[in-house]
Amino acid sequence: MHLIDPARHTRRAFLRRSGQLAMAGTALPFALNLAAMGEAAAQAAPGDDYKALVCVFLFGGNDYANTLVNFDTDSYTKYSTIRGAISLPYASLAGTELKPAVSLANGRKYALNPAMSGLTTLFDQGKMAVQLNVGPLVKPLTRAQFNGTNRKDFPIPPKLFSHNDQQSIWQSSSPEGSTIGWGGNLGDLMLNGQRNASLFTCISVAGNAVFLSGDEALQYQVGTGGAVRINSVSPATGSVYGSSAVKAAMQQIAQQARGHTLENEYNKVTLRAVEAEGKITSAIQSDVTSVSFPTTNNNLAAQLKMVARLIRGRASLGVKRQVFFVSMGGYDLHDDLDTKQGPLMQRLSDAMVAFQKQMEDLQIADKVTAFTASDFGRTLSSNGNGSDHGWGSHHFVVGGANAVKGNAFYGTPPPVSVGNTSADDDQWHVGQGRLLPTTSVDQYAATLAKWFGVPDSDLNGILPNLKNFNNITAPSGITYLRDMGFMA
Repeated sequence: MHLIDPARHTRRAFLRRSGQLAMAGTALPFALNLAAMGEAAAQAAPGDDYKALVCVFLFGGNDYANTLVNFDTDSYTKYSTIRGAISLPYASLAGTELKPAVSLANGRKYALNPAMSGLTTLFDQGKMAVQLNVGPLVKPLTRAQFNGTNRKDFPIPPKLFSHNDQQSIWQSSSPEGSTIGWGGNLGDLMLNGQRNASLFTCISVAGNAVFLSGDEALQYQVGTGGAVRINSVSPATGSVYGSSAVKAAMQQIAQQARGHTLENEYNKVTLRAVEAEGKITSAIQSDVTSVSFPTTNNNLAAQLKMVARLIRGRASLGVKRQVFFVSMGGYDLHDDLDTKQGPLMQRLSDAMVAFQKQMEDLQIADKVTAFTASDFGRTLSSNGNGSDHGWGSHHFVVGGANAVKGNAFYGTPPPVSVGNTSADDDQWHVGQGRLLPTTSVDQYAATLAKWFGVPDSDLNGILPNLKNFNNITAPSGITYLRDMGFMA
């Protein structure tokens, strides 16, 4: 297990949070606990600026090979030979070929899935960058080292190919059971001790996610329709069980001072939760956006629309830095990859394009960056009509021209192979076309974190393996950069 570096923050932060938990009672309903913990502090961003990161998590392990498709003749031929029936027809890719400002070496070319014409346009406009072959790594690793037995010098991430564990490792650097994520730690570093709106630093529109849990900054959860209401005491609810008298009684009980410490704290927590709901409801205002978000079978679009409304209301929430989490599922395509992934890709593309357009209409596109993540990539080889669990994958970063250095690829293009031979060009596959990452999640996250405003000196505390990728050229010849360079 690779835990967060204890030097990340002072022990005082841990003890303070422990004391709050003791006072609030760990058995309280989760939503109320969040409200109890949300009194920590306000954002300490420089000046009057605002920045937001939006993690778009693709649950199930997105198939990299039919998302970003090899398009140069040599690579496509190898790709289609290995994939067989689930390979995408070459002619279908012409409209989504990515044409970077600086061509890739050795004539390498890529095209997006044919359903992703919207993101192709953003790439062409310089509003999207592609990070190649990124995944969890403890330190630089070759296929020979992966296959070897020296785990002390060449450790591998724990529980590879496991959905729950790899989701957690992407979000927190530790397997399932982790309680602190790097998104939450970004929130921690923006807190400065003032009592204000820290509850709204980390917001999930996709349920509980370890990504957003920090030492002090704890995630606030909303739905696509807004804040989750405690109906029995919320002023916005007219009655309880059809009775205004029951509602009044519940409100009185919640407001009364209690003799027992835990009972009294429970009431305080309840009232804080109600207050937080009111602030969110006020901030998002009416369900009006200037952009038409997709409404048919696209829950991701609904989530991103809510994020847009929250960003629009940022001033009333008193925040200068925010981290959001949205997600979509369905990517565990062991079967029917050829028919099911295309619609998923279209929903992803349409939702992210609408969100980017809304940020532009709000004139804040240079202050908001959305990025994708997923459990893992999948095998290049087919299992019949699908693909199996893999490791490295390709991901997208979307934002304004002064945020994202778009129209470019970052990282190392992997050769097209299944990794079953000892050929030199086979070293970045570990069998069946599973990519051995040449960019670590820590490097990917560090690049986003630096743009967000995290000092370079604090990065190692947030990302425990980053110190192993500090601008070094490994014996394999790959240069591991602390900052991948895709952010302005």
